[in-house]
Amino acid sequence: MSRIAATFSQLQAQGRKALIPFVTAGFPYADVTPELMHAMVAGGADVIELGVPFSDPSADGPVIQKAGDKALAFGIGLAQVLDMVRVFRAENQTTPVVLMGYANPVERYNQKHASGAKDSAFVQDASAAGVDGVLIVDYPPEECEEFAAELKAHNMDLIFLLAPTSTDERMAQVARIASGYVYYVSLKGVTGSGALDTAAVEAMLPRIRQFVNVPVGVGFGIRDAATAQAIGKVADAVVIGSKIIQLIDNQPREQVASTAQNFLRGVRNALDS
Repeated sequence: MSRIAATFSQLQAQGRKALIPFVTAGFPYADVTPELMHAMVAGGADVIELGVPFSDPSADGPVIQKAGDKALAFGIGLAQVLDMVRVFRAENQTTPVVLMGYANPVERYNQKHASGAKDSAFVQDASAAGVDGVLIVDYPPEECEEFAAELKAHNMDLIFLLAPTSTDERMAQVARIASGYVYYVSLKGVTGSGALDTAAVEAMLPRIRQFVNVPVGVGFGIRDAATAQAIGKVADAVVIGSKIIQLIDNQPREQVASTAQNFLRGVRNALDS
């Protein structure tokens, strides 16, 4: 059982929902990420999604795009992100970490670090660093069976996005190879856009569960404890990204971790109430 599956199993046994914060690796300071990850766990995070900076993101709104641009300016790439996970794992062996990003950095990493081994350099190095899951926005499920098998062989999960526009056929494709959880994008558009329609989310989740037998997390548009609480009543997990990025942007270095921790503590309390 992967660390992600074990976490969701434990939460289900407790009657609780997973809190999954997203932050861009290397933002807002190049060296703050491991400290920030520990603070988010202290604030109640069950899984951490770590964004891999990329120059041409297609699903990210302006807030996360800006964070990615700043991290790239610091020289943060996939190799540095894996180093951050290693540092985090030196003190935390239990909280799952999911890398969220795009195909280009992964493909480039494999080109640069090719060793001729059976599994790709990225899969080997991510596993060694302590990564538990991978969400590649522009990897379609029909092209990912071999990649999913490589990850599973290293006890990592391949996570996919589903959207309000996803067809039954697409959900069935995702269900065939997804593991860990699926991430339901609650809005049409990019991260941070629009107002969340909780009734629409509630109506969609039973349809998703007809096909998918792993937990369903909901993200895009969750910005406060009240919204998280409403989504937590129907979903297995709540994902929050843009709001955290906004809160820690322009904070002094010494206040970044505590700012995220205090925000997540309020969300965690709402989910558990």
